[in-house]
Amino acid sequence: MSKVAFLLASGFEDSEMKVPYDEVIKAGHQAEIIGLKKNETLLGKKGGVSYAAEKAISEVKAGDYDAVVIPGGSSPENLRRDPDILKFVKEADGAGKPIASICHGPQILISADLLQGRTVTSYPPLKDDVINAGAEFKDEEVVLDRNYITSRTPKDEPAFVRELLKVL
Repeated sequence: MSKVAFLLASGFEDSEMKVPYDEVIKAGHQAEIIGLKKNETLLGKKGGVSYAAEKAISEVKAGDYDAVVIPGGSSPENLRRDPDILKFVKEADGAGKPIASICHGPQILISADLLQGRTVTSYPPLKDDVINAGAEFKDEEVVLDRNYITSRTPKDEPAFVRELLKVL
């Protein structure tokens, strides 16, 4: 089974973390929560769920994982300034590993300069940011482009999870 890194900081959209995380585990895969600091408590923006970072980004390598999931909310904004997060995502992308990002998740791909020539979706207000980063934006529930799986909002979670589980 696959080992999946969930990149997470406080302020994540509750369901965009909980639903894929629970489904990945239910399907028999290993899910690991990677934060900026090990053991840090990470709170969802709606207060419905919280998680503890199992590992700090500074102590992991992309090569140790089969896929990466980037939940939305304000978590990506809190992660995108960290050089270790950007390095991790660039290494995962360079190895062709699946990177699934929903809602504001593509902000990390933008900061890592990985969207040039790609086709993605995101939370609709990020459309201009995605286009300015060199990507084609599609307003669809899930967009697949090589190793990227992107979705817009919590209502797209069923399609997002379906496509994530297919590649795992």
